[in-house]
Amino acid sequence: MNKAARKRIAAIVTEYRFNSHAEVIVGRLLAAFDYIPQVEVAALYTDQVPDNDMSREAAARYGIPIYKTIREAIRAEQSGGPVDGVVIIGEHGNYPTNSKGQIEYPRRRFMEETLAALDELSLVVPIFSDKHLAYRYTDAVWMYEQLKRRNIPFFGGSSIPHTDHEPPFDRRRLQTLQEIVVISSGGLECYGFHAMEVLQSLVEQRDGAESGLRSIQLIEGAGGAAWEAMDRGEWSEELMLQALHSFPGLPEAHPRELEPEPALFLLEYLDGTKGAIIQFKRLVEQWGFAFRNKEQQIFAARCLSGEERPFHHFERLTRMIEAFLITGIQPFRMERTLLTTGMICAAMDSLHEGRRLETPELHISYR
Repeated sequence: MNKAARKRIAAIVTEYRFNSHAEVIVGRLLAAFDYIPQVEVAALYTDQVPDNDMSREAAARYGIPIYKTIREAIRAEQSGGPVDGVVIIGEHGNYPTNSKGQIEYPRRRFMEETLAALDELSLVVPIFSDKHLAYRYTDAVWMYEQLKRRNIPFFGGSSIPHTDHEPPFDRRRLQTLQEIVVISSGGLECYGFHAMEVLQSLVEQRDGAESGLRSIQLIEGAGGAAWEAMDRGEWSEELMLQALHSFPGLPEAHPRELEPEPALFLLEYLDGTKGAIIQFKRLVEQWGFAFRNKEQQIFAARCLSGEERPFHHFERLTRMIEAFLITGIQPFRMERTLLTTGMICAAMDSLHEGRRLETPELHISYR
């Protein structure tokens, strides 16, 4: 595409360093990783500049102004005037962790300052925001309502729901989904959100409109509580084993012998659909799932995310971001991102309070 015809965007990030989400997304928009971008990064704002910062060198190489404020980055006065779209990446950086175990990334502040700058200019442009909306659900609702009120096209969430599945399956089988188990790993909040997105991207395809979540519980692994819940029939051992069969090279032993203390998320939807996320510490490094439909058929697959550089799943996400910024067409309903944000926030509340929580605030309907 002719550079003069490209949409011009502002990148608003927490930090831009090696292997950060800013590097693997914005870096691609700057032609790193052998990527050919379709938009132009016209302005950059970095909230923090660590010792291993890459933004200054990249900006100097491509002649991109780094602005001191988000308002100035949206106005982009040094590079041709107001931008045509915004990419917000509030992931990574040195931010506090609260008593619930949530990293207090400044995603609401980034959105607030972005919207204020657009309002000053009477502009409506597409906005992408990486991962969940906020660590406080009330902030997420505020962000959702502000975007809707302004009719701003919005695309949010993570890279993992958009990966290919191995083995592939007929997605029409999801229409009668009744129960699902998602395999996950890593940190409870940051990687648990990826698992929530995998789960919701599948569950929302069942027949009828999504009506939302009735309850959620997050159980820590101490003492093997997740396995005890399995023994009580609260989630499906069969679905877990089927899901793990899609991961090559795993040991023959039962996972409870290999991982005695995984974490467990238990979710119940308003229509009775049941979900579980089993989150291991060492056994796997990707996401996978197995679901049972009302015909009692079981389908299982692994999400083909790249475990090492160049992290090919971020190439798929970056292509989607560019298509969205160019067309303004949302790849899915933003209610999914609101719901998955609420799910991970409620899960962390459940862990903090040590009990199952009813979730009337997550009775979110969409098709």
